[in-house]
Amino acid sequence: MSHRSVLLVVFSLALSSCDTPTAPTYARNQQFTLAPGGTASIAETTARIRFDLVASDSRCPADAFCIQGGDAIVRIQVWSNTASGTYDLHTGSLQPAVHEDLTISLVQLSPYPFSAHPIDAQDYRVTLLVK
Repeated sequence: MSHRSVLLVVFSLALSSCDTPTAPTYARNQQFTLAPGGTASIAETTARIRFDLVASDSRCPADAFCIQGGDAIVRIQVWSNTASGTYDLHTGSLQPAVHEDLTISLVQLSPYPFSAHPIDAQDYRVTLLVK
């Protein structure tokens, strides 16, 4: 095989590895933050979690006076070798999602709303904790 052929094979392999981004891996009991569309793998499991979107955000703006605190709904998807599921996590109740032997809790949704500044969907960040 010529040097040119060897270089072509090496270059092709390098480019193909760029096509499939690897999700960062986090240990259980370690908080992590995702942007919309972001995915995380959970160490010592086959589970992956993706933050899809904020389905609704009716939290009371920080610069307003509200009778109730409101609620935001964060939609995530979870995959493992044996199951997949879509879950809605609420800032109002902080009820975790259970997927097989994993408990996924919403720790924080940012940014916090202000009445004069609408939040663009891509600006959201969700902090999760998996136990």
